[in-house]
Amino acid sequence: MGEELKNLAKVWFIVFASLCYVYFIVSKISKHRLRLLSLAPIVALFTILPLYISSIHLCGLTAFFVTWLCSFKLLLFAFNQGPLSSSPLPSLLHFISIACLPIKLQSQTSSNQITQKGLKSPLNYAIKALLLAIVIHIYDYKPYLHQDAILALYCCHMYFSAEILLAMSTAPARAVFGFEIEPHFNEPYLSTSLQDFWGKRWNLMVPSILRPTVYNPIRYISNGILGKQCAQLLGVVGTFVVSGLMHELIYFYFTRVKPTWEVTWFFVLQGFCLALEIVVKKAVSDKWRLHRVVSGVLTIGFVVITGFWLFFPQLNMETGLEAKKIKFTVEDDKEWGDENGDEFEEESYLFDSVCAICDDGGEILWYVSWFASVCHYLDSENVALLDVSVHDMKIGRMVQIVEN
Repeated sequence: MGEELKNLAKVWFIVFASLCYVYFIVSKISKHRLRLLSLAPIVALFTILPLYISSIHLCGLTAFFVTWLCSFKLLLFAFNQGPLSSSPLPSLLHFISIACLPIKLQSQTSSNQITQKGLKSPLNYAIKALLLAIVIHIYDYKPYLHQDAILALYCCHMYFSAEILLAMSTAPARAVFGFEIEPHFNEPYLSTSLQDFWGKRWNLMVPSILRPTVYNPIRYISNGILGKQCAQLLGVVGTFVVSGLMHELIYFYFTRVKPTWEVTWFFVLQGFCLALEIVVKKAVSDKWRLHRVVSGVLTIGFVVITGFWLFFPQLNMETGLEAKKIKFTVEDDKEWGDENGDEFEEESYLFDSVCAICDDGGEILWYVSWFASVCHYLDSENVALLDVSVHDMKIGRMVQIVEN
């Protein structure tokens, strides 16, 4: 893990150095095309950097913050738009914080509205942290759960962890610089439509950055050709296509295998259905609209079911990690602390679900294992050392890794 932290430090040092270049040099360039050309190497570099991190959590956050959000903010900055283009230019630390953190500063017009909605209280996050801990504990019983129940747990896990991690990542900037930051989530389980879910409740940093970089340009360019309504629908679909491609890229950073494009198709489907929803809403009067309870159940059900179908399969060993599928055999070696004798000597299948892949930093990939507490991968010896807790029984074993 020490080597992984060194790689993480190197990656973020390069990010900070790159943003210093943008702040001191690129910001002095007034012509948009020349500024865009000056930023192109930085955007390309930010696309490569997550490949130097193997831990799924650290890689995922770096990819989201740097490769996606920061790169898109820099593209807006090239045309004097977006949060980095305030005049006068903020201080260097403010500039870097806004560039590489999921921060959307409150505007004067939205400040009162957000205050009325209520920024998330510490109690709110504490409750969600408790629920996340309960979800993780339930994984101990995964062998006894139906596959659909496991996928439902994945949904809860993703929501709770995403909201908590995003809030934690912006807390230092809020504390040090006094930023008034809009919340990242707005209780998405209360959504009453796909528009409500994707535009006003789920991971609000993403629509706030995709709207000026993708939706507005597509709508502006196509408005004179297709008309106002078709331009709007094309902008919606185009935005979801870009979102799908960025999610696919992040999945590639996780798995390092050839994309299956299921994640992209998930967002394409959401985009087409949201566009259809817009058309239906304009065609149907308010009196024919469904009650919010009914529409809420249909909305969340549609997102979850399509997620089961297209979004989550890449997180399973049989799909997204097929090229890295590995088999485990248990070595009967007392040296590694087999505390339960030979009781599990023949049960090597346990490790197929316990530890499928270890990165070279010794961290279990979270979507593969929920049992293993410690895993040290020794590349030179092609073995993994596991401390596994299965039904309250501690097993310390040396596991031979055989790649298929």
